[in-house]
Amino acid sequence: MDIATIIGIISGVVLVLLSILTAGSLNAFISVSSAMVVLGGTAAATLINYPLADVLSVIGVVKKAFLHKAPDPRETIKQLVHFAEVARREGILFLERELENVEDPFLKQGIQLAADGTEPEMMRMILETEIAYLQERHELGQGILSSMGSYAPAFGMIGTLIGLIIMLANMSDPSAIGPGMAVAMITTFYGAVLANLIFLPLAGKLKTRSKQEVMLKELILEGVLAIQSGDNPRIVEQKLISFVPPKIREEVVKKA
Repeated sequence: MDIATIIGIISGVVLVLLSILTAGSLNAFISVSSAMVVLGGTAAATLINYPLADVLSVIGVVKKAFLHKAPDPRETIKQLVHFAEVARREGILFLERELENVEDPFLKQGIQLAADGTEPEMMRMILETEIAYLQERHELGQGILSSMGSYAPAFGMIGTLIGLIIMLANMSDPSAIGPGMAVAMITTFYGAVLANLIFLPLAGKLKTRSKQEVMLKELILEGVLAIQSGDNPRIVEQKLISFVPPKIREEVVKKA
């Protein structure tokens, strides 16, 4: 579970609510019609822009922002170095016996291709294609959330214009101008909060998650190719630690 995402959203909502309560009444910021314009309009525009299946798939993608735990690259490097030692000592065919201990499907696929004697060029093409399609799926989810982050403020402004038109149509009643203006501005408030506290930050978090996952898969790809070429386990380790930050590199070297 990603505590940072949860803390960020909760703290943002709490701070907004506290600012409202210290300056006035919460009831003044509640408007069902404004919520209908912003939420309904954002959902409608998103459905127009993307297929229904893609929009529904965002629910599963968003879960990654809250529940996904990034794999530890140190453990992956350690596992690949172990496979390099087995391949060098027993032969690459013996790696098939290690597959039952591999949880990562991408790593398992790479080891299986190496054990099957797949040509390096073909293996690189297969695994790079997997990475490319993974990036496309991730970019789709990020794109939908980014679009929603663009639509929400726009529909907030549309709701404000609707409120202003209704207010101006009732200028004969001065007592209705103040409440009418307040309701008109609430839609802009809803749109800005949804975009800048929910949709755009979640799109940014998913982008970060995608970079981490792609980096790990590229690390696995290079590691499997190095194992297949018969590189010394120490050389394999040196190749792989170049993918991780300097601090983690030191920890990997110390553990080795």
